[in-house]
Amino acid sequence: MSDQPLVSIIINCFNGESYLPQSLESVVSQKYKNWEVIFWDNQSTDNSSKIFKNYNGNRFKYYLADKHTKFLYEARNYALQKANGDFIAFLDADDWWTPDKLEKQISLFEDPKVGLVYGNLWYQFQKKNKKKILKKKLLPTGEILHELLKDYVIRSATMIVRKKCLESLKYKFNNRFHIIGDFDLNIRIAAGWKIDCVQSPIAFVRIHGKNESLLNKDREINELKEWYSEMENDRIISSNLNFKKIPLKISYLEITESILKDKFSNNFLKVIKYPFSFNKIKLIVALFLPKFVLKKIKSY
Repeated sequence: MSDQPLVSIIINCFNGESYLPQSLESVVSQKYKNWEVIFWDNQSTDNSSKIFKNYNGNRFKYYLADKHTKFLYEARNYALQKANGDFIAFLDADDWWTPDKLEKQISLFEDPKVGLVYGNLWYQFQKKNKKKILKKKLLPTGEILHELLKDYVIRSATMIVRKKCLESLKYKFNNRFHIIGDFDLNIRIAAGWKIDCVQSPIAFVRIHGKNESLLNKDREINELKEWYSEMENDRIISSNLNFKKIPLKISYLEITESILKDKFSNNFLKVIKYPFSFNKIKLIVALFLPKFVLKKIKSY
């Protein structure tokens, strides 16, 4: 184990008692053994702290926030300050890993130009007890800024970042983001580093209806607008052709949310004016579906 680089596993938690045991057990079960857990408790009021403190040993490090942090990625930055590893991984309290996750990923960091390694994953739908793979086709590797701006396929549950890569950035996570913080970070990494990938699923992301990304679409839209405005000043990112398509993505999200909340007549012209694409076809279908069906689809 002494020859293995240390991996710091950051678990940001706020009232995660329902799923935390499975998450922690997936860490303990890793074939790769040189790791530490940085558990950042964001003032939980449930039994999360008791569950974590049942795990003994100096690899399990508990930190209680001085105050509740409103934005997830501000809390991520606080946890990062406690990490001792050469590599940083992220695991939310409601997700879990396959036993070979760390082992498969660390071997891909032999190339010093690789700043981040991610992987495929399973979405685990809690209510239906079914799973769906993130991508059936090959995921991109190498210098993939162009690909990620078109189709962002990195999920935090699969990320491992080289600490030197994080230190090379102007800032780590954006403290003002609650939803798109990993997107922002990884696009900036992709602008200057190579990215590698484990093509097989190495994590499970639990969809249980209370996921922050599902419940806060309006916030996601506003954060994307803010991000786009800021990145227009970044020469490398803003010069990429797919960067110019981000406003269209934002518009698609806005219309989708509007269809869920507003009446048909207020959305018809928005859909008609949207440029022809596969997304326009999806918007047309959504426009004519009953709202209760749309809401049910969205929850999954």
